[in-house]
Amino acid sequence: MTKQSLKSESKTASTNMMRTIKIEKVVLSAGGVEDNLKKAKKLIELISGTKSQIVESQKRIPAFNVRPGLEVGVCTTVRGKQAIELLKRLLGAVDNKLKRKSVASNHFSFGIKEYIEIPGMEYQRDIGVRGLNVTITFARAGLRVQRKKIKVGRVPKRQHVSADEIMKFMEGQFKTAFI
Repeated sequence: MTKQSLKSESKTASTNMMRTIKIEKVVLSAGGVEDNLKKAKKLIELISGTKSQIVESQKRIPAFNVRPGLEVGVCTTVRGKQAIELLKRLLGAVDNKLKRKSVASNHFSFGIKEYIEIPGMEYQRDIGVRGLNVTITFARAGLRVQRKKIKVGRVPKRQHVSADEIMKFMEGQFKTAFI
């Protein structure tokens, strides 16, 4: 076979691999100070099964008594197959229904008011009743060009995942309804 026949065959047989959408990561986060921070850390680690990271504030906000270096939250990132399984569980907490305004370019977010709404989770006395935030980031192949340290390149706008494409992906893969 010649190169030209291989090119025409591959274009008709499959779609462009650079256009396929994938879930890059699922980020769980919760806020709190002092004792609430410890409870949030336990909750995030219990749900994700991974170690969580404490987030420190960068700005001074006098109205909320926030100063630089104050520990104000906790987050963890889950990737790969574990992220997809976790996302299925977390979508069950909101009955697979999300708001359209929570979807933006390359990601969407939603909140869970009480962790006991997640299927398979039981009430933990030492945690109490807490909520958390969930952010799902989408990507296409080729983002490494933008993120590498040497010879950084630019990624065109068409390489980003639009809100409409995210909604179609979620409706097809996870049977999620957008209100």
